Amino acid sequence: MSQQSQTNPIDFQTEGLQPEFLISLYYNLLKPRMIEEKMLILLRQGKISKWFSGIGQEAIAVGVTLALQKEDYILPMHRNLGVFTSREIPLYRLFAQWQGKASGFTKGRDRSFHFGTQEFSIVGMISHLGPQLGVADGIALASKLKGNQQVTAVFTGEGGTSEGDFHEALNVASVWDLPVLFCVENNGYGLSTPTNEQYRCENIADKGPGYGMESCIVDGNNILEVYNTVSRLAESIRDNPRPVLVEFKTFRRRGHEEASGTKYVPDDLMEAWALKDPVENFEQFLEDKGIIDGAKKSGIKSEISEEINTNLDKAFAEDTIVSTDINELNDVFKPYDYQCIKENNNLKEIRFIDAISESLKQSMERHDNLVLMGQDIAEYGGAFKITEQFFEWFGKDRVRNTPICESAIVEVGMGLSIAGMKSVVEMQFGDFVSSGFNPIVNYLAKSYYRWQQEADVVIRMPCGAGVGAGPFHSQTNEAWFTKTPGLKVVYPAFPYDAKGLLNTAINDPNPVMFFEHKALYRSIRQNVPKAYYTLPFGEACLVESGTDISIITYGAGVHWALEVLEKHPEISADLLDLRTLQPLDTEAIFKSVKKTSKALLLSEDSLFGSVISDISALIMEQCFEFLDAPVKRVGSLETPIPFAKGLENNYLAKSRFESALIEVLKY
Repeated sequence: MSQQSQTNPIDFQTEGLQPEFLISLYYNLLKPRMIEEKMLILLRQGKISKWFSGIGQEAIAVGVTLALQKEDYILPMHRNLGVFTSREIPLYRLFAQWQGKASGFTKGRDRSFHFGTQEFSIVGMISHLGPQLGVADGIALASKLKGNQQVTAVFTGEGGTSEGDFHEALNVASVWDLPVLFCVENNGYGLSTPTNEQYRCENIADKGPGYGMESCIVDGNNILEVYNTVSRLAESIRDNPRPVLVEFKTFRRRGHEEASGTKYVPDDLMEAWALKDPVENFEQFLEDKGIIDGAKKSGIKSEISEEINTNLDKAFAEDTIVSTDINELNDVFKPYDYQCIKENNNLKEIRFIDAISESLKQSMERHDNLVLMGQDIAEYGGAFKITEQFFEWFGKDRVRNTPICESAIVEVGMGLSIAGMKSVVEMQFGDFVSSGFNPIVNYLAKSYYRWQQEADVVIRMPCGAGVGAGPFHSQTNEAWFTKTPGLKVVYPAFPYDAKGLLNTAINDPNPVMFFEHKALYRSIRQNVPKAYYTLPFGEACLVESGTDISIITYGAGVHWALEVLEKHPEISADLLDLRTLQPLDTEAIFKSVKKTSKALLLSEDSLFGSVISDISALIMEQCFEFLDAPVKRVGSLETPIPFAKGLENNYLAKSRFESALIEVLKY
């Protein structure tokens, strides 16, 4: 039976809820409203830099949070202050975060709600709205694999549902039966764009059945409907893991952020939603039912106001954050104590591709929390058969075929890391990483620097030309990632290095882009230890030692250089195989150049913006007085990679390396 007031536009159902709990709901609902009202004053006073208001939407964040267990992860948006306050984060830490102070959660490196905290099981957003949906999938996958019956709730707005990440995340969650609550706050506008210009279906919840997923619509301004619905769903999901799409109908009463205003909203629409204010109507309901009176209401407001003012004073009293270059640089990566595991003398001649496979197999045996993900990697064994039989050895929970959705699977890897697991993601071809570029460079790379959350993800990148695969299966795109602080980039040339470096990459808690040249997979053989071993990052290998010139390269370039040097025994050259590009062994580079006084840099990549272009600049800055000749770079043509064999051969730097070498030696 409805307990709706005659004048209350919201139908509050209180069955089974005690008065004390209803008062607690009111307290939690009122608190973010009062904080926001204070923040808007401070914004006008110039004491905070920006504010994204959630006024009118508080019931969703508060209701969802209180319906979940404290161990359940929540991934909120920038209007979900109620998530943070309902998880009882100390207010001075929130206020310090918004002022960019040390007591916040990001050491002043990110603003507002762009942070997470393991202590409170909250994972904040990044400005790119979509990735957190896939991250929620990864957290939920970890929960399912661990069998801990946890639910993951992730928020987005109706605007974010237009992003491809939304489709990918819902599809993966459905296919894998992941315990995720996808909470869509439909407030009518994506900044100023109304919903009829964003999608054509009547409700966002209508999309759920297309993914084979349950969905429902909830009055997002009704705190009791939110709480009761989410409580029921969460209890059901714990017993029967699966995703559910929940659309909360609500309205944003202020601008996207304060500077944008609300002039684009018709006055009658604003007035209609003002009548459905979630805080005022619930307060009126409790008064009508005699659950609170004026004195009780005043007491609650005084208590919250005092808490706000006390914590604001504490935050304002804190000094402005000061750092140093060393502190900033040292926080780009999580500190990692490399463990040198030496190889034994029990060797076996194997191919490059076998070395990759052996590393993955031995790492899976060593790390029971390691998950492999990629297209066709289970029964089929992957496009290159590197994971053949793995699903028989380790099971499909840990060797997971994925839909074609590079972005979501990278995000799943991030979510697994947040939940304490490791992952290796196989890009079927390194070229396809462009479809997962955003979460790599904006989420994985920046996570530790922002809020000290490691991204324990290795992304395997089969790459390179010389196999007649054309423009979309032949790129060597390492320079896309060496430019991005927060990513480690590895590019071995030999089976021995491939196995040892991949083992290290999997041990390292930081994100690693691991490049594997396809043309080397079955053409290069080497004696490699059968047992597990590791090799350090940031140490180049001197393949050949000489005095005439330093040849600095990596990947297939090492083998091109060896072929030319074999053809010219009269040339005495240092051949330096970089092995890792980030970190880069600048000490070995400078030592070699200072010895030979000439440097030739070789890369399969085209020259402009390449890794060797930066190395050339470093040599000019650090070794100029030792040089007897200009630093020479040799790269591939500034064109896409052609398919026809003759065109591909002409494209590759290999065709120009020999003449360039002889040219430099003439100085």
